[in-house]
Amino acid sequence: MKKTMRLNILFYVLALTPNLANAAPDPFLWLEDVSGTQAMAWVKQQDRNSLGVLQADARYKPFFDQALALTQARDRVPLPAQLNGGIFNFWQDADHVRGIWRRTDLPDYRTSAPHWSVVLDVDALAKAEHANWVFKGENCAEPAEALCLVSLSDGGEDAEVQREFDVRHRAFRPGGFVLPRAKSVADWEDENTLLVATDWGPGSLTASGYPFIVKRLHRGEKLSDAQEVFRGTKGDVSVAVTALTDGEGHHEMIVQEGLDFFRSAWFRVTRAGTQRLELPEKAELAGLVEGRLAVKLDQGWAPRTGPAIPAGSLVAVDPDKPALAPEPVFVPGPRQSLDEAAVTRSKIVAAVYDNVRGRIVSFTRDRNGWHGTRLALPDDVSVGVVSTELRSEQVILSVTGFLTPSSVWLDDLAAPGAPADQIKQSPARFDASRDVVEQFEATSTDGTRIPYFVVHPKDMKNDGNNPTLLYAYGGFQVSELPAYSPVVGRLWLENGGVYVLANIRGGGEFGPAWHEAALKTKRQIAYDDFAAVAKDIMARGITSSRRLGIQGGSNGGLLMGVEFTQHPDLWHAVVIEVPLLDMLRFEKIAAGASWVGEYGSVAVADEAAFLARISPYANLRAGVKYPEPFIYTTTKDDRVGPQHARKFAAKMAAMGLPYLYYEAIEGGHGAGVNAREIAVEKALEMTYLSKMLMP
Repeated sequence: MKKTMRLNILFYVLALTPNLANAAPDPFLWLEDVSGTQAMAWVKQQDRNSLGVLQADARYKPFFDQALALTQARDRVPLPAQLNGGIFNFWQDADHVRGIWRRTDLPDYRTSAPHWSVVLDVDALAKAEHANWVFKGENCAEPAEALCLVSLSDGGEDAEVQREFDVRHRAFRPGGFVLPRAKSVADWEDENTLLVATDWGPGSLTASGYPFIVKRLHRGEKLSDAQEVFRGTKGDVSVAVTALTDGEGHHEMIVQEGLDFFRSAWFRVTRAGTQRLELPEKAELAGLVEGRLAVKLDQGWAPRTGPAIPAGSLVAVDPDKPALAPEPVFVPGPRQSLDEAAVTRSKIVAAVYDNVRGRIVSFTRDRNGWHGTRLALPDDVSVGVVSTELRSEQVILSVTGFLTPSSVWLDDLAAPGAPADQIKQSPARFDASRDVVEQFEATSTDGTRIPYFVVHPKDMKNDGNNPTLLYAYGGFQVSELPAYSPVVGRLWLENGGVYVLANIRGGGEFGPAWHEAALKTKRQIAYDDFAAVAKDIMARGITSSRRLGIQGGSNGGLLMGVEFTQHPDLWHAVVIEVPLLDMLRFEKIAAGASWVGEYGSVAVADEAAFLARISPYANLRAGVKYPEPFIYTTTKDDRVGPQHARKFAAKMAAMGLPYLYYEAIEGGHGAGVNAREIAVEKALEMTYLSKMLMP
């Protein structure tokens, strides 16, 4: 298209879109100053107002006590990570508010009362250093695994400090590697060398606030002396680096240049230099096995030799010549998807879903290619790969369902045919004997069948009078799967509520095509899917608009905002969590610029016009009868940012519309940083939902 024609079209779109052109200045722009005095005074007043309403409700205190007890329960199943020849776990409870990183061995872990030894006490560290540390994980060197980079965040934000930790001595290593606060990514080239992508100073970050330059940092070397090995561009979303090692000792250093949120260029870094890997842009690396890269394809691939491979497949490639005859490991059927994959010493183990029901499959290579074996696990549940280790074929798995308490299973893939062994089972947190799970399908506006799950009392009457909570996410190829939620079970289901999980488009439940159906200007179909599920459960007599509440966070918070403005008559309660809401400015808020691949950009004419049509902040209208929403966010959220939620609430206030707003001062994107803060959030939400739907 000629440039003049594009400019004319853009002018035409702007002229017809009052939200983009000739619009009055945003009167609530001052609320985008996250920690500004005026903005924080507004936040604190909003919190006082909402807490005064919700905490005064007789249901709040019991809900808080129950949520706190569930969150701090000492008999929770500790999820294990196999590391350094032991079993590691990060744990929080009433005595360890910030948490402890601890270890034991596998035989002891399998007992009913393991004897854990503390590796790092984050509460003690924060006290000693007068810091607000939140543990964000560790990255340990292969194959030694005794040296780790421990990530610590101030109050839960995404930006982290990374410090070298010696597991054997249970202490930060004197004079060891330290990466200052930034959204850094680093990995071990060897025990004395890191490849680091970080904030190297002015001009070294993308518009999304992530690094795009990778340097090699040797032990004892200053950051300023590190040598550059890769440079992306400021137009990238980010650049990351990862180390991959297999059971035979092969080692690969891979740089991922994020061209947008979904497309990447891949590079192999050696001491001799950096070379581009001939891989599809929409792909994910699952590991290294027998010298081959395990690659999950999010787009179809026609390699230079061999047959074309469909999107959603898993392949193994030779890193020296990846586009020459890649080996298919798994190719999905029409209602199947590959959720995750990991590697053991010589196998690939994957979680595969068939119509949103999980299976674990182990793949082994021989002279005739790759062959899959399904592991013996319960049916009609969600499954996941918790941990693998490169010295053996041992894999630790998780199993969960709406009414099935989470459990941990151990399988030795070196003994084919032997059943997996359940080694941990979470105690039941609510009485599920009165409930049942059913799966139905709604028909969306384009005729597509949209599956959804309903968890309800066995004796439920289909009279439209059942208090119902409908949840969905619908973005970024994230699959929403059945899972055991003690809080939902105890505070909602036990009180007679119905819970519905909708598998709308935009997610990954049926592979990349399910996601791509709702990208950018096609996104309205995800919102139509959600409304179709709501109408379907009403048509079945499960509930009615008076008894229907909806909930979603982050991208799901955007979903809630759109449903709130497009269908205010369908719901009586709306929980909008850590949301995107101002879609005409999302690229300028926090890390918003990184999501142009998902949502589009106001710099593109047709995408700008679409964003104006769906932006909840732009489409609030005075005089419309909206339900009273509960809007939740956190000050420390440096990913989506609290600005969206603040401005939406302020605009509602200016229009005289009722709402409840709560902003946790600490906590990153999604939740508080400790059990008490999480319990407050859950109690507020459940009090609001009960108040609105269970009068």
